[in-house]
Amino acid sequence: MTNPAPADDAVVVIRGRGRVSALGLELGINYPVSPFTAHPTGVPVAALPPATEAALAALRHAHPAYRQLDRTVLLALLAARLAMADVESPVASCQLSGRFKSGSSERPSNWQLATGNRMAISIGSSRGATGRLEEFHAGFLSEGSVPAAASPLTTLGNVASWVAFDAGQQGAAALSHSSTCSSAFQALGNAVAWLRAGMADRFLAGGTEAPLTDFTLAQMRAIGIYSPYAAADWPCRPGVGRPSTFVLGEGAAVFALERGSRAALQAAGEPAFLLEGVGFGFEAIGSKTGLSPEGSHFQQAIREAICQAHVAPETIDAVVLHSPGTPAGDAAERAALRAVFGEHQPLLLSNKWLSGHTLGASAALSLDFALHVLETQQWPTPPFATDVNGPAPRPLRRILVNAAGFGGNAASVIVTQV
Repeated sequence: MTNPAPADDAVVVIRGRGRVSALGLELGINYPVSPFTAHPTGVPVAALPPATEAALAALRHAHPAYRQLDRTVLLALLAARLAMADVESPVASCQLSGRFKSGSSERPSNWQLATGNRMAISIGSSRGATGRLEEFHAGFLSEGSVPAAASPLTTLGNVASWVAFDAGQQGAAALSHSSTCSSAFQALGNAVAWLRAGMADRFLAGGTEAPLTDFTLAQMRAIGIYSPYAAADWPCRPGVGRPSTFVLGEGAAVFALERGSRAALQAAGEPAFLLEGVGFGFEAIGSKTGLSPEGSHFQQAIREAICQAHVAPETIDAVVLHSPGTPAGDAAERAALRAVFGEHQPLLLSNKWLSGHTLGASAALSLDFALHVLETQQWPTPPFATDVNGPAPRPLRRILVNAAGFGGNAASVIVTQV
């Protein structure tokens, strides 16, 4: 059974996007120095650079209520503001990032306030308010009590609800999603379904994560996958095999989505990005940190995304890999690609060697990277031997983006430029 093609007036258009990561608020192609730094615990991490950290601090003080929010929520607010400003123009988005430094509480766009507009929010996060949860728990262990704000500030739902508040949303839904490292695509899939069904006119959807806490880092090290390389030595190396080079990062990416029509886009004559398909996969395996050698959950998600997009596999020009730098995970994803694409293997791309693995935000940041590649036809080359980010035999028009997480889940998105 195949999915019916969406009606001409039910395509999902990416109108704007915003991102926050170890690379700052913008993307480029030249990175001569590793963006990774050493965490106080001694391990390498992909943390925000100083200028972006200052922007986040300014946002925290832009509203009295924001001073109590978890870092994960603030990252989502910042990315969402940038996405709405990008609807106006990329220049407006850049100007907004500069205004954050002065602590401005100005909201960026009237996009979400249009007459009759039903804008909904859908934000994914693997762990939610990690930092604040750990702070409240530490306080409980030492004092035997917690403040009244502990519960509302640490529920997963507070991520989307604060984005909705900051965006000036009136009515419609504000949904938070958690499905480990594919959480952002779970949020995106929900947004696509609502838009195509006419249940919303516009969506802010994406993912956010701030996992650089001592406890979270200890959890990743306990699994035995953390990179042995120093921060300056490009410690996250997807596609190189052994040793495992997993490195945690923080960040967020949010997309401003609309239901649109192909005819209107063609009449406008301007480049646009379409979110053509969102596919999901699951494999029931005993180990919740493992996966099958053939990557069956990846195969399911990729095939479903291709089916939903109503395109042939050979029209996929490139894949932004999930590829976290773990030998088993990297190999399984590539096995899945061989099973789906056969001799027509797409170009393999990755952004994790620059931003680390940002858990629930990783899929959204990978999609943002894919859009950057489509827009510029340029991408950075890693300073180590790997199978990712090589030269392309032709211009890239359609890109598949993969994500997967603990528990056997996977998700894939197909985006194209028209």
